[in-house]
Amino acid sequence: MTNEKFKDPKMAVSKAKKIEQVEALSKEFQDAKHGIVGTFAKMTVEKDFELRKTVRGAGGKYRVLKNTLAERAAKGTAVEEAVKSLAGVTSIAYTTGDPVALAKALSKYAKDNPEYTFKAGIVEGRVIAIKDIDALANMPSKEEIYSKLLFLMTAPAQRLVTVMNAVGRDIAVVINQGVEKQKFSGAAEAAPAAAAEPAPEAPSGAAPAEASA
Repeated sequence: MTNEKFKDPKMAVSKAKKIEQVEALSKEFQDAKHGIVGTFAKMTVEKDFELRKTVRGAGGKYRVLKNTLAERAAKGTAVEEAVKSLAGVTSIAYTTGDPVALAKALSKYAKDNPEYTFKAGIVEGRVIAIKDIDALANMPSKEEIYSKLLFLMTAPAQRLVTVMNAVGRDIAVVINQGVEKQKFSGAAEAAPAAAAEPAPEAPSGAAPAEASA
């Protein structure tokens, strides 16, 4: 009697679940433009929660990955090169938004929590080294750039308005002081006095003007 091979139902379910996980992760990676691949050791639940909160605060998403599943899911996406040939515990924080904000947030977290370290970074689909992640974190974020641009655009107008207001206030103060001290009364009285003075008489020896023919 030949031995028939039966498939274990648990193995079938596990395989189907893995396929589902790969498809879901691949769909998420399709939208990701920037990311940071990291690793950690002996991380507590509290620290893990804090890390996830940090990533969400920077506008990103965070996942702990199985290396083989991550490599399959990343095929054809911006993060493909960064997750090839990974070993050990792997996590990825990724975003469609500002890569600087993500780098800043995770760099600060890594400094405060040495058990979390970087493996690689992704910016616009290009893999960057760990030192480049640190350089990225030191750049101004989009919000900081927009704030500076807005200041440069509005500052000249604000200064002009301030100067004009100050000049107007100064003129008003000078006029008020002049009126109070009657500095303008002498000029006002001089005009009528000049109008009342008679015209100077002609010299006595001058010949009378001839009438025109």
